Amino acid sequence: MRAQCTTSRESARNVGFPPRELRDLQLRVRTEQQTLEWKTRYAVRSGVEGTVNEFAHGHDMRRCRYRGQDKTHIQHVLTAIAVNIERLSGLPPAGGTPPPRQPTAFQNFLDQHNIHRPKSWRSSRG
Repeated sequence: MRAQCTTSRESARNVGFPPRELRDLQLRVRTEQQTLEWKTRYAVRSGVEGTVNEFAHGHDMRRCRYRGQDKTHIQHVLTAIAVNIERLSGLPPAGGTPPPRQPTAFQNFLDQHNIHRPKSWRSSRG
């Protein structure tokens, strides 16, 4: 039966079961993650992680141009100011509404084939 379970020739397939306390904790946390309160808190974290990702990948903040904590701090502060200016420049004038975002190629495909797409991909509501 080993050939049906694993491609390894030396050892059998191992299945591990966590201790009951860990399993109960995982079940409780997974249930909590389905609540609206948890999703609201996580939305804030998601936004922060997006900003950190933008800095790390979009502005090369994983590597500094300078040596020393003081110069590195100045680089980070100036980069943050530049990102804030960039974000603010994309805002509509006071009292105006932002222009709608252009649909993605996938959204265009769905529209062309008359396939319903929800307004938000993160929720099941349409």
